[in-house]
Amino acid sequence: MLCNQLGESVDFRLTAGQVHDSTQAQALLGQRRAEAVIADKGYDADVIVRYIEAHGARAVIPPKRNRRVQRKFSRALYRQRNRIERTFARLKHFRRLATRYDKEVVCFYSFVALACSMILLNLYVDTP
Repeated sequence: MLCNQLGESVDFRLTAGQVHDSTQAQALLGQRRAEAVIADKGYDADVIVRYIEAHGARAVIPPKRNRRVQRKFSRALYRQRNRIERTFARLKHFRRLATRYDKEVVCFYSFVALACSMILLNLYVDTP
């Protein structure tokens, strides 16, 4: 999932259970412009970091412990990564997503999109 600086979902991709999330990083980022891209250690790959920097953004990704040359990253910016974690926590309030009720990809994808839309609408619509 890709979120903006406010923690609002921008885009998402579904992968098979055995596929690592980082394989979709470049597809999610696409040609979007950003000052910084914040991700966890799972996205610490030279290919991803180079892709981010080639598009003029700063890669705020902590290096893995097994890296021979440890890269520098901004700890202050990295603290904002909790926004995406909070987005996932809000999505898990939808029981259907948390329990993976839908087995068909198209149904699961559709409900994730619907849940993201409902979360965004709740930010802008005041309902009792």
